[in-house]
Amino acid sequence: MNDTLRHRRALAERLPDGLILLSGGVSRTRNADTEALFRQRSDFLYLTDVEASGYTLLIDPQRGRQTLFIPRIDNQHRVWLGPVPGPAESQRLYGMRAVYADTLEKEFKISRRGYRKIYTDQETLKAHRPLMKGLHAAPARLADALSELRACKSPGELDMIRQACAATNAAHLAVMRSVRPGQHEYEAQAVFESECLQAGLRHLAYLTIAASGKNSAILHYDRNNAKLKAGDLLLMDAGAECRGYAADVTRTLPISGRFSRRQKDIYSIVLEAQKASIAHAQPGLLSTDLHIFSMTRIAEGLKSLKILRGDTTGLVENGAVRLFYPHGLSHMMGLDVHDVTGGKKRLVRNPHKFALRFLAKLEPGFVITIEPGIYFIEALLQDAHNRRQHRASVDFARAEKFLDFGGVRIEDDIVIQARGSLNLTDTPKEIKDVEAACRR
Repeated sequence: MNDTLRHRRALAERLPDGLILLSGGVSRTRNADTEALFRQRSDFLYLTDVEASGYTLLIDPQRGRQTLFIPRIDNQHRVWLGPVPGPAESQRLYGMRAVYADTLEKEFKISRRGYRKIYTDQETLKAHRPLMKGLHAAPARLADALSELRACKSPGELDMIRQACAATNAAHLAVMRSVRPGQHEYEAQAVFESECLQAGLRHLAYLTIAASGKNSAILHYDRNNAKLKAGDLLLMDAGAECRGYAADVTRTLPISGRFSRRQKDIYSIVLEAQKASIAHAQPGLLSTDLHIFSMTRIAEGLKSLKILRGDTTGLVENGAVRLFYPHGLSHMMGLDVHDVTGGKKRLVRNPHKFALRFLAKLEPGFVITIEPGIYFIEALLQDAHNRRQHRASVDFARAEKFLDFGGVRIEDDIVIQARGSLNLTDTPKEIKDVEAACRR
């Protein structure tokens, strides 16, 4: 039994009292008569493995029937865009009954007999509202059920993530080997993305971040147009996607090939916090507690450099460390790079003052990122409120000497196992290994 068949059956078991109707994505115009690169909706991909546009899925739990509605194309389509699998080939490819999309209304009217509910998404509801008249629509319940199912990855899904990670690892290594002063950030981006294409992976999991110098302190920097300068760092946050499944890896490397003394000081703190957090991750641990653990390590390191001062617990609780580490340690990863968080049943309370997007108790099968960082961000360090609130905890004069530094982030992808975790990322990150990869 393939994964998508298991996924459809599991969804039907959770929602047995209503029809389930879900639309795939449709191609969209980029500009004029040019189309944007199509990427399937994640929920639809999870249930069907269909990567093309224009498909719809109908699941009838009471009758145990699953139907894929496929586009009926004409010769004009075949001339310009090529053929589309017909019903027989689609049934073989996707493991369910397949019929043409123009029979949807007839099929739906037959299937709706005996139902009072329809589980659908907002886009499908909008497109087929007249067809669903008289049925109670529950898009929120469908979304929650899919979030619950997608949280723990199957062996097949993990294989897709491993392939995405393998290509991502190779691409990051290629960047390390190619970067030199005088190039531009977009040249590092080009190397990374070319490696992914050569591995057969057409889609990236997100926009590539190639941030050098002070730009590396901009968390979601994407301009990628600055010149690489000798003595600066390059922060590369980039990941490939394999059949929809993401990789998300960050490495920070010295553009000149060797870290300076102060770059080593900051990098070592982040690396130690990252490795310790990976070792600490295990089933049953709250994601909030794992984040606190990483903030404690970062605070201790910044204390050793006399940038922070005072009791470590206090530095974490009063938010002083967040001036230098303002984002979360982890997020779920899967068909979305910032993946579903597991549905309402998995919700946990956040007892802390800071906001986190990832609130869950870790379970075997979760794939998460581990990505601590230290950044010297002018907007935070020169903010008048921050300076008043944290004047006893932060040596702002010392911190401001790093405003030309940028930031360091190190990110790996791990899967939670029955005992501990497994790191899926093997791109060099030890100082000696990064420098060796950068040596020309």
